[in-house]
Amino acid sequence: MLEEFKAFIAKGNVMDMAVGIIIGAAFTAIVKSMVDDLINPIIGLFTGGVDFTNNFVVLSGGGDYASLEAAREAGAAVFAYGAFLMAVFNFLIIAFVVFMLVKMVNRAKDSVMKKEEALPAEEKKAGPTELDVLLEIRDSLKSGA
Repeated sequence: MLEEFKAFIAKGNVMDMAVGIIIGAAFTAIVKSMVDDLINPIIGLFTGGVDFTNNFVVLSGGGDYASLEAAREAGAAVFAYGAFLMAVFNFLIIAFVVFMLVKMVNRAKDSVMKKEEALPAEEKKAGPTELDVLLEIRDSLKSGA
């Protein structure tokens, strides 16, 4: 059983998947930092720092709460539409950033491919001509006869 497990782990697709997950987690941290630390502050300048996170409606549990966190800590049932709107807004920003990064990577990859295509291909050895084939047939018929 241990040998089967070693064989399973050693397969290329399992290792590729593990590397993909690790790189994906690191990439997620980079994109999140870019959005949180670079893009959202710039957007905040244009929107006046609007944050919808604390927009909510108390459904049950009564009371007037200063923040969504306070309402949740008190155990009140809340309709947190502001947190949902901010999550959608952040998703759109992150999706746009990922789109731009993928577009940039694809552009770089395409330019490398074009450079490789522009390099002269090694001349392939031409196959035998019709005359060469006919001469070979003639010679083999002479030797066989």
